[in-house]
Amino acid sequence: MKTNIIKEKSFDLSKEIVFLYHFLIKEKQEYILSKQLLRAGTSVGANIAEGVAGQSRKDFCHCLNIACKEVRETFFWLSLLKETNYLTKEKVDPVLSRCDETIRILCSILKTVNKNNESG
Repeated sequence: MKTNIIKEKSFDLSKEIVFLYHFLIKEKQEYILSKQLLRAGTSVGANIAEGVAGQSRKDFCHCLNIACKEVRETFFWLSLLKETNYLTKEKVDPVLSRCDETIRILCSILKTVNKNNESG
């Protein structure tokens, strides 16, 4: 089966979010912001998986646009948790980099699909 980079990267991001969530609830006893992070961070991969299995280009684009919004929300929660000292720079910066990379890939995919829709 052909490798799908964005599916793999978003799944890896989701795993990192789950690990951070467990850390936040066990070590920091933080339940509210961590749940927001968990919801946003894991929905990125779920929306990408749904989009890849979509029935049309429109469906695909819709799901990837939602994933793009969710990864930006995830970036927000991670930044907030870092700035409020729930997460250290060392713990959160690699995950922020994964978010940034995911955003760049999603934007590139959406730009390509939109360009192809215009020309085709």
